[in-house]
Order: sequence, then C-alpha cells, then structure tokens
Amino acid sequence: MADSRYRGLRVLVAGAGVSGRSAAEALLAAGAEVTVTDGSADRLAALASLESQGAQLVPGLSTPPEDTDLVVTSPGWRPDAPLPAAAAAGGIEVIGEVELAWWLDQERPEGPATWLAVTGTNGKTTTVSMLESILRAAGADVVACGNVGLPVVDAVRAGHRVLAVELSSFQLHWQRALRPKAGAVLNLADDHLDWHGSLESYGEAKAKVFAGNDVAVFNADDEWSTRLVEAAGDRRVSFTLGVPQAGQLGVDEDRLVDRAFGEDVELALLSEVRPAGPHNVANALAAAALARAHGVEPAAVAAGLRDFEPGAHRSVLIAEADDVSYVDDSKATNPHAADAALRAHDSVVWIAGGLLKGADVDELVRANAGRLATAVLIGRDRGEFSAALGRHAPDVPVHEVASGDDAGMLEAVRLAHDSARPGSVVLLAPAAASMDMFTDYAHRGRAFADAVRDVLSETPAATTRGG
Repeated sequence: MADSRYRGLRVLVAGAGVSGRSAAEALLAAGAEVTVTDGSADRLAALASLESQGAQLVPGLSTPPEDTDLVVTSPGWRPDAPLPAAAAAGGIEVIGEVELAWWLDQERPEGPATWLAVTGTNGKTTTVSMLESILRAAGADVVACGNVGLPVVDAVRAGHRVLAVELSSFQLHWQRALRPKAGAVLNLADDHLDWHGSLESYGEAKAKVFAGNDVAVFNADDEWSTRLVEAAGDRRVSFTLGVPQAGQLGVDEDRLVDRAFGEDVELALLSEVRPAGPHNVANALAAAALARAHGVEPAAVAAGLRDFEPGAHRSVLIAEADDVSYVDDSKATNPHAADAALRAHDSVVWIAGGLLKGADVDELVRANAGRLATAVLIGRDRGEFSAALGRHAPDVPVHEVASGDDAGMLEAVRLAHDSARPGSVVLLAPAAASMDMFTDYAHRGRAFADAVRDVLSETPAATTRGG
C-alpha cells in the first residue's frame, strides 16, 4: 500500500499512547524505520512488543535522532514543547496521527474513504456518534473514530469506507493535507487556552476542518462557528434551533426539518432526539447535515436518531429518590458544556470545579444564577467558582470540599444530597477538567455514580441506574 512513500523512511513517533501505538504499527507495516519516544517509562514499556517488529523505544527524547525524516506527534504535545520545536527548527516535518491516516488513506488500492469530520468545543462525541448511527441505518460501512476513541489510522487500516471523524483542536493543529468531504464546527468557547494561547488561535485550529470541503456545516446560532466558516468553500449549510430558512436545517414545531438538501424535508421528530435538551437537538441537526451531505435519505436520519445510544457521562440519570434526580454530566469539562447541562433543569444542586485551564466562569454563573439552589465545589480551582458565585449569585449557598479523589466526591455528593429539595436535580457538571482529582472525566463520573449509590443505599425509595 505505502512502500513507495514509507519504505526506509526514518520516522520518530512522539508519544506512546493509543494514537502513538497505532501510528507506529502502521508505519512499521509500511516499511518505515520507526523510533518511539515518551516521557513515561510505563507507557513506553507497554509498546515493548513493537521491538520485535523493528521499532526502537527511546525514553525522554527532546530532539529527534539524527537523520529523522518525519515526526508523528501525539495530539497532547504542544508545538512549543522541546521535541516538536526542535524538529521544526531543524526543518523536519511534524504531523499528527490523523494526518498520517489521511496520507495512508489516499493510497488505498480501492480508493480513499469518505471523511465526514466534526469539531467544536462541545458536543463532538455525541454528534459523531449520532452520525455513525445515522450512516449505519443507511447501510454504510462506517465507523466513528478520532478523538472519540478509535485512532483514525486504525479505522483506515480496517478498510472502512466512511469515517465519522471527531477532531480536537490539538489534532487539527497538526493537519496539513486533510480535506474531509464535509466538515462541521459545532461551536466555540473558551477552552484549552493554556495550550493554544488565545481564543483566536484555538479558532484557527478548529477552522482547519473546513479545508477543501464539498459541504461546510456551521452553527448559525454560534458566533464563532459562523465566523470560522468564512474560510470555507462555496457550499455552506447551517443548522439552527429556530425555524430553518433556505440553506438551513432546523426545528419547525415538533419536527427536525431540512431546507438545505430539499425544500421542506422532515427528518425526524423532536421527541426522537436523546438525550433531551437544546444542545443535543443542535448535535442531531449537525449530524443530519453531514449525513445529508453524504446523500443519506431522510428515513435513515430518523432511524439512526431513534437507534442512537447516548454515551456515558453525558446527561446520564444515575438515580431518583424522594423526587430528586442525580445526573452525571462529567463530560462537561468546560463552562460552555456546563451551561448546556445546567439549562436543561430548573432547580439545580450543582457539583462543580476542577481545572479551569484559563477559562472564565463568571458568565456561566451569571447566566444560570436563577436555577442554582446550592453549589458544592470541588477541585483545585474551586476558589474561582466561589468568587464568581459571590459576585453573581450571592444568595446561593456554597459548600467547598477540600479533599480529592473518590473520597472528595463522596463528601460532595453527601453535601448535595443534604441540600436537595423535592423537584431539584443534583447535577455533576464540573465546567472544568478532572486531572487534579481523577484520572479523567470518566473516572470522575464513575466516582459520582458510586457516591450517589452509597449515599442513597439506605433510602428505600431510591431507584439507581447503570452509570
């Protein structure tokens, strides 16, 4: 498949995580000479089996080995980190695993796959998963990949004909040749500013999803999405939570309607979108727009949305007891996502906090002050949440939890349970990253679900669900 381009190529794979392993395996199979480096000895040791295939594993490199032709970097490595910076200064091309997947895909004997790509601050995984479900309902050989979990290189090597690709800003930063058939920017809000340096640079990375599209899909209700689409080609399709105009998908009474790929095409009933909430309706419209750009019929859109199973830690109801609901939205790792989670409820006991990564929570608190019954704050940056609550919601009782990890979550849930009143929702929507207390947002969500079950274990009326 790739002998002419890769045989004998000296490639350094920077990062021994999931995408690094996939990139190294693909390059070795294509005949490249591969070196893998990582700052973690444990991660590098997990790739020991690649040594029998010819890979060299070298810990802690800060400069590429002599005569390196190409560096394939993990998306987590900032461009100013010593290794990619040294490669760039030495004139060595630096790409990401997604870019490598694109190169490999273009050389498939049966022809490249169709790429339908999604980015945005929030909603990416839900949208890509909805898109995968719709395309499967249409009979396509499709897989969701990228930031959703499965490396794109693996999806390409498996031979799938349609790729529903979730792309983070980190991944997009390293792209050069990527040209999806259709791409979508769902929204943009403060996030990862510690990595990109500014909201403008963050937006520039996101806008790369529009490069070379046949159809560029944007959110007419989001200022940044509308701004970024200006870099796209002539065929632009938008979605809105309002009644759609010509060239848009939107909501007309109780229907999702397409007036971009048809004059007035009903796609699905509003009630068929799960989980409920305006943000997920927007996600469904974006997924439908990408599917329609690929030629999917309306009936498959409806069937795919009905078949869609929401992912873990995204507005998941964990339990109900004494007319109080306990909802896990640990995936709300920034203020924009937390705002969507909060707006789905009228009276909230809010568990929030963690690592803000440079984001501001003032507007989040101000906009949702009227629905906050109590706030329980966890994590390193809980002081910033407390200060914002003092400015914009001074009458809301605030509890702070100093301890970390699962014990801290148990204390937070106990405080929330004691504060909750009938008709309210105890909502984990942290608006911040999790790594100060937990391995990741999934660990945080599991800790919340476990704590809810522990706290409610002596409450006969409680109904717990799978977390």
